[in-house]
Amino acid sequence: MANSAAVPGRPRSRDAAGLPAVTPDGIIAAALDLAASQGLESWTLRQLAGAVQAYPAVIYHHVGDREAVVSAVVDRVMGMVALPPEGLPWREWFAALAAEMHTVLTRFPGVARRMAVHGLSPEAAGPAIDRGVRALERGGFGDESAQVYRFLTNIIYHFISVEDEHSRNREAYARDVARWTRHVGDESMPGLATMSAWLNALATNPEQRADHNMFDYAIERCLDGVEARLAVIRRT
Repeated sequence: MANSAAVPGRPRSRDAAGLPAVTPDGIIAAALDLAASQGLESWTLRQLAGAVQAYPAVIYHHVGDREAVVSAVVDRVMGMVALPPEGLPWREWFAALAAEMHTVLTRFPGVARRMAVHGLSPEAAGPAIDRGVRALERGGFGDESAQVYRFLTNIIYHFISVEDEHSRNREAYARDVARWTRHVGDESMPGLATMSAWLNALATNPEQRADHNMFDYAIERCLDGVEARLAVIRRT
């Protein structure tokens, strides 16, 4: 860690030590790296200070407390999401947004959960909201456009969050699946047996697991439901 205090025999400044200046952008970039490697909630401000070779007080000075840094990280991650182009039909637009968010957010475990619970700043979320709500308005959702947007994006965040947890706790997830698969062939509860057989197939057959993407399935079924709601809106 860099030493900006006067210590005998040590450089008195970052420049003398051959270190780059600490900037807000550099701090957020370092926090992004920590979020990618450890998860959004698994690093400390002291670790971040070590990553930029500065004292924690320097983080406070340039960005703020840990909450401020986390908010900046989440906004930065949202900025990495390439929005689908203007003019796409609403369903295609949201399917493309879901795929892009999945690609980006899974690189930073914990960010999707943060988005679902705390949301984003208007500056970070604004471009996506503007484009998505307008796509819904063109599609005929009228006064429900904002609600539909919130519903669909929260579904996206939720399922990515679930994947994050499974990835971070693979052993626990494997134990849970093993418990469920004990009920394969249970004639006393045939519905449970069906669910157990399905989970067992996913757990033991890599090809089937690869072919069955719960995220894609969930998004498509939600879009089906929203499309059904659109039919109701058009009839009223």
